[in-house]
Amino acid sequence: MVLSYFDELLKKYARLITKVGVNVQKGDTVIVYASVDQAPLARLVTKNAYALGADEVQVQWNDDTIQREFLTHASAEKIATIPDYKKAEADDFAEKRVTRISIISQDPDALAGVDNSRVATYQAARGKALQAVMQATQSNKLRWTVVAAASPAWAKKVFPNIEGQEAQVDALWDEIFKTTWIYSDDPVAAWQEHDQTMRNQAEKLNKEQFSALHYTAPGTDIVIGLPKNHIWEGAGSFAADGKEFMANMPTEEVFTAPDKNRIDGYITSTKPLSYAGNTLNNMKFTFKAGKVVDFSAESGEEVLKSLLEIEGADSLGEVALVPDPSPISQSGITFYNTLFDENASNHLALGAAYPFSVKDGTEMSEEELNQAGLNSSQTHVDFMVGSAEMSIDGIREDGSFVPIFRNGDWA
Repeated sequence: MVLSYFDELLKKYARLITKVGVNVQKGDTVIVYASVDQAPLARLVTKNAYALGADEVQVQWNDDTIQREFLTHASAEKIATIPDYKKAEADDFAEKRVTRISIISQDPDALAGVDNSRVATYQAARGKALQAVMQATQSNKLRWTVVAAASPAWAKKVFPNIEGQEAQVDALWDEIFKTTWIYSDDPVAAWQEHDQTMRNQAEKLNKEQFSALHYTAPGTDIVIGLPKNHIWEGAGSFAADGKEFMANMPTEEVFTAPDKNRIDGYITSTKPLSYAGNTLNNMKFTFKAGKVVDFSAESGEEVLKSLLEIEGADSLGEVALVPDPSPISQSGITFYNTLFDENASNHLALGAAYPFSVKDGTEMSEEELNQAGLNSSQTHVDFMVGSAEMSIDGIREDGSFVPIFRNGDWA
């Protein structure tokens, strides 16, 4: 059965993406990244962007099957070499501060069985070649958003017990629409209200300026330091042009950067991680003086090993707080997609920190950010660690403790 009024819902979604997600402004160049099977949504996004005043909209298409064939059969030289024109394009996007919309719908297991060393080589080369636009994005020099769209392969992974491809895809679209308030009379107004709620929670943490956070749960006992003058953000962010945008839709997190030099203890993941076309389960990490010194995974351990070998990926770049009672968590659904699963759980990120997570960070050099304790890397991979059994204490400069989370919820 086709989802009722799907075409109208998709139109509301496209408007939300352009109006709230990236807040398209007159004269913007908008880059849309989308899978070939998401052409209907990409067309609606394009139409809405032009209606809001965009000067140009480019759509860059991707395809899971074609990517798998390339990574399986291309020569080692091609895998390790990103064409110069792609690097030039990334440099141009960064210089012009384009507006970026990523519509994700990939199969979580798209690259399962592909030689992991080839995947890792390609990702490292791509990260280096696209570094300029990625740094501009992570520094909020430009407006950007990541949103989701339902695809048959992803829907089958999430809803294996629903019979029929159409019903599975409908079920996934239903969840996407629920979590982005598309069913409300005015999704834009609903997002503005949510934005303020999250901003208020972030402000409480900013006033405290904790020195560190202490996480405890089954399989977890870790202290994560926080940099001086760190900044918690929730929901909306502000780009260099002063315009607000939503980096992730949906979002239930407040987040900041850790001090990469002060991370000690052990922590266990609580949800699967879809990374590099593979699913990683039950990951465990031991940190000492900010570095991963031991790790394991029930499945995908070789993929995890390759990830940790990327420069800077053996430390953390983000700490994010999400209450277990969040709507996505309470749905009971594992989405095998970080955009959703990270908003059902407290999470951390291996790799790069966001410069805006410390005062004046976007104006700092890489060396100054390093001195402030922010991690640098070509990658940023979130993994989920929260549960209804997790407690978190904020540690003040004087050593006193303040409860932040108890039993997975705000204290």
